[in-house]
Amino acid sequence: MNKIEPYKSTIEAISTLDNGGRFYNILTKADDGIISKSELGKVGGIFYDKQQMILFLELSISNLDTEQQNSIISKLDENLKMVYTKYKPIELLPSEAQNKGILASNTILTGVPKLTESKTNFIGFIMIPIVSGKVTTFSMVPIIDVYDVYEIRDEAHAQSFLIAHAKGTTKLPEKKIKVAGVLKELKSDKKEKTASKKFLEALYYLD
Repeated sequence: MNKIEPYKSTIEAISTLDNGGRFYNILTKADDGIISKSELGKVGGIFYDKQQMILFLELSISNLDTEQQNSIISKLDENLKMVYTKYKPIELLPSEAQNKGILASNTILTGVPKLTESKTNFIGFIMIPIVSGKVTTFSMVPIIDVYDVYEIRDEAHAQSFLIAHAKGTTKLPEKKIKVAGVLKELKSDKKEKTASKKFLEALYYLD
């Protein structure tokens, strides 16, 4: 999971984002007043994942006021504006995420995360794709085998929500932060046909 350092001004954001893309994006120009997908991807270190690009963008401009944010969004090219509209994150409290969260959507939660240390205290299963040649199958595995799992709570409610990110990455601080990712389904056991719970696959956070 990557920590985002938000832009401090519109000038900083635009000068960084309007960068011309990578060397092979010969049709994209730097400082032309238009921000393209290749330019946004270059800043975020993202090659193909449009959904993740928008999540990165939203967090990187989150400390600017609404007028400044709109100014930056207005400079996205037409294709990227459509992508932004499609994947614009939903901001929720952890206590709202189970009922109001939309599966497969970009979601931002604000609260205090606490790492789940013991496998005996937590049970939940996720679908993992297994690719063999041109054939893809799916296997149910315990989420705690694949991710570091946290419970995150907001200040007003005791109800928690699960967030998870790949093992081996930097642990989240146990303080109030924003965590951003994609909302996914979590099954209580392998026999459950329809998932009864959700969790956030976390990609970014900021203090």
